[in-house]
Amino acid sequence: MSQFSRQVHGPSKTKGSGNGKRKIKFKDKRRSNAGNYFSATKLAASDVAEPVRRRGGSDTVRLKAAKSVNVLTKEGYKKLEIKGVLESKDNRNFARQNIITKGTIINTDMGKAVVVNRPGREGTVIAKLIS
Repeated sequence: MSQFSRQVHGPSKTKGSGNGKRKIKFKDKRRSNAGNYFSATKLAASDVAEPVRRRGGSDTVRLKAAKSVNVLTKEGYKKLEIKGVLESKDNRNFARQNIITKGTIINTDMGKAVVVNRPGREGTVIAKLIS
């Protein structure tokens, strides 16, 4: 599946430059140009976070599985349990597969909430209630 693999984008090798000239490559693709794999944060029975080393030696946390969410209410943040994934703006199949991304609408104890952060990059799920 292309959405779950690394991709390095570049100009087309078949399309002409517009004036009939031969294209000469400026530089080769390198491993550092490639992104990383899509970390599909799934709904699970417990939270599972994976430490990742980033470029320059800094480390961050990737959320692989999520059970709870920090929901912003009028009183402040509350930690609630995720009951289900209702809808995903990224891909309609993500809702069927229970994958949580930014913009996903989830069901909680207090009602529907929309995810406002990127769980695969930040290590937590933060959402705000839909009134």
